[in-house]
Amino acid sequence: MSNPVIEDVTRHATSSLVAVAGHPIHAMLVTFPIALVVSTLGCDLFYWWTADPFWGRAGLYASGFAFWLGILASLAGTAELLLVKGIRKRVASWIHAIAAITLMSIVGANWGLRLHDPDVVLPLGLMVSLLGLVFVGLAGWHGGKLVFDHGIGLMVSSDD
Repeated sequence: MSNPVIEDVTRHATSSLVAVAGHPIHAMLVTFPIALVVSTLGCDLFYWWTADPFWGRAGLYASGFAFWLGILASLAGTAELLLVKGIRKRVASWIHAIAAITLMSIVGANWGLRLHDPDVVLPLGLMVSLLGLVFVGLAGWHGGKLVFDHGIGLMVSSDD
């Protein structure tokens, strides 16, 4: 019995070119901005609950680091998209890219709002953080589909 994903991966190369020891850098980097987007929302909720300015500052730093680490992950992902034909030819890759670009816009706006006015956390910052969480889910879902349904970034040997 043959596996259609493995057949497609072997027919159209999808191995990562931006990798360390065969492990895609994009997949390693995305965990940090994802965690920081969720942390920003957590800081906003704690700020709402306690009114402690600490949580406002923590949200500022979390959103800033989420933005800059997201930029690094985006650069690695964009390089993969543009350099690997097997990735570039899949519509799912472009859907993931659009969701991720939208997410980065939201994260950047969230950080920018907090830099300009630290008191914007409630209610605007909280709403932007919630929107960021929605797009983390969308971009993550489509990124997972690329790996699990399309075999993107998998190292496939001739024995498979």
